[in-house]
Amino acid sequence: MVWLNTQSMKIDFNALEGFEWDHGNLEHIKKHDVDYRECEDVFLNQPLFVLVDEEHSAREKRYKIFGVTTSKRKLALAITIRNNKIRVVTARDRNRKEKMQLGGEKI
Repeated sequence: MVWLNTQSMKIDFNALEGFEWDHGNLEHIKKHDVDYRECEDVFLNQPLFVLVDEEHSAREKRYKIFGVTTSKRKLALAITIRNNKIRVVTARDRNRKEKMQLGGEKI
């Protein structure tokens, strides 16, 4: 079970009703050579790091997700929660700085 705790908010990703995909977000992640199944896979594996993305949360709360797929691909996702579903805004391979901040190649 993955929980995000921030001040007065708690999110149980397992309680959400899946993912919201449409042409827009599918095409956007495709530009980064990421498949939607890889994004979904990240939530099934540990470790999963979740940060509130205050910089991009003006219109709706956004989160930065750092995780790994079953095939060990290290991804960075930006998501929001809409209608009790995870909506992936973008997804890409983690950059070198992110890998170092999260413990190098171990994670």
